[in-house]
Amino acid sequence: MSIGTFSYPLPANEPVLHYMPGSAEKKRLKEVVAELKKQEADIPMFIGNKEVRTGKRTAIHPPHEIAHTLGYFHEGNEKHVQQAIDAALNAKKNWENLSWENRANIFLKAADLIATKYRPYMNGTTMLGQSKNAYQAEIDSACEIIDFLRFNVHFLSEIYKQQPISATGIHNRMEYRPLEGFVLAITPFNFTAIGGNLPTSAAMCGNVVVWKPAHTQIFAAQMFMRILKEAGLPDGVINLIYVDGPTLGNICFRHRDFAGIHFTGSTGVFNNIWKTIGENIHLFKSYPRIVGETGGKDFVLAHKSADVDVLVTALLRGAFEYQGQKCSAASRAYIPSNIAEEVKKKLIAGAKSFKMGNVEDFSNFINAVIDEKSFDKIKAYIDAAKKDKKAEIWVGGKCDKSKGYFIQPTVIEAKDPKYVTMCEEIFGPVLTVYVYPANGFERIMDIVDSTSSYALTGSIIAQDRNAVELATNRLRNCAGNFYINDKPTGAVVGQQPFGGARGSGTNDKAGSILNLYRWLSARTIKETFVAATDYKYPFLMED
Repeated sequence: MSIGTFSYPLPANEPVLHYMPGSAEKKRLKEVVAELKKQEADIPMFIGNKEVRTGKRTAIHPPHEIAHTLGYFHEGNEKHVQQAIDAALNAKKNWENLSWENRANIFLKAADLIATKYRPYMNGTTMLGQSKNAYQAEIDSACEIIDFLRFNVHFLSEIYKQQPISATGIHNRMEYRPLEGFVLAITPFNFTAIGGNLPTSAAMCGNVVVWKPAHTQIFAAQMFMRILKEAGLPDGVINLIYVDGPTLGNICFRHRDFAGIHFTGSTGVFNNIWKTIGENIHLFKSYPRIVGETGGKDFVLAHKSADVDVLVTALLRGAFEYQGQKCSAASRAYIPSNIAEEVKKKLIAGAKSFKMGNVEDFSNFINAVIDEKSFDKIKAYIDAAKKDKKAEIWVGGKCDKSKGYFIQPTVIEAKDPKYVTMCEEIFGPVLTVYVYPANGFERIMDIVDSTSSYALTGSIIAQDRNAVELATNRLRNCAGNFYINDKPTGAVVGQQPFGGARGSGTNDKAGSILNLYRWLSARTIKETFVAATDYKYPFLMED
């Protein structure tokens, strides 16, 4: 056995490639996208040391090209959930006893594999499976997932260094154990990096994991799983299964060894999960850790001193990048009357300049929304706004699902600050603006704070520093990530730890040291060198 203190210094964020015309990375990415389209993938579940094919195959179609089939995944049932739990628990002893440096180096190797030969494959599967343009894929399925892996290794090494003080004659130490049981990771469609981070952050801490990705993200999820295997992840540490939510819950939330859940998804689903865990609390060996990031109704608040071009850019990017399918996307904006007309003019011009279409055409800024269910939901909001006297469509509003699930970026002006699209999460390319009196900044902050049950992200756009300070203080509880003179999206690992409170989740800050504490169970050990041999204390003695 070798003993040493191993250093994992703070890494630098992975550089973003920009896919400039004629660049080698652009050429290679286009080649890989074409390669992935030519194949018809047969995607198994990964349970223990087996690739499981059930024969119940579900087709994967690009959201922007629904006539094309990328492949099929094999859907599982309750039996496969149980097999995944058994495989995880069978792997647990060896995994948690593996030395930290050998656990860490698996994930560092995976990061390097993604940064090099698998970069175009991670990006390509994300582009095709989730309809992301090349840049949105690059910052997600390459850079952010690499950052999660590298920074989490550093953060965990810092936790392991944290030790208590010792008094004379004793020695105290702290060990950070994995949780007792298995962790369940449930991941969404919109970020491949979240799909990678939720299972690996828990696994890195010595836990074993059952991972259920959204069906609409499986094409990229299975690519990441293959990379982990190539990096040396032992069988059974992370088990990737494709089942529906109720099937998963029926087994996992009744299992004695259920130790925790790492979740990103809808507020409604998370609420139901929390309720079910609470009702079954008597079944579990330990109190499960419940970590979740849910929805957002994210705001941009402009002050009368705002720079119009800064504001318009923040809205165009914040609301419409990746078709608004970010939990952090700008979906409600408050614009002062003194700059409203200029903002309206430039916002309309900007939205009209967007090119929309297939991800293979790199000049397209806008692609498709994720599936037909999402398309129909978003379209219903737009159609209702078209008929409502309390709303006016500034730009966009056209929807077409004949070839793919395309919705034009849409800006709605609400005449009422509590209009439905100012309040409800839409999760699509729809921005609702409300024009308030230029001198009504104090009152509008109260409306911003009280309009939504969510508290994920928000922005203040202002040149007046008093307005910036006032908003920063007054809105402290309605955004876990708050931006000054910027869009409310684009959190970077290590720079802007991500998460919100209220209805947006448990605010456990992915991309920071805080999140990793949730997947550890600390044990304090005290050793006394010269032990007492008599119970009596000096104060008991009399003269």
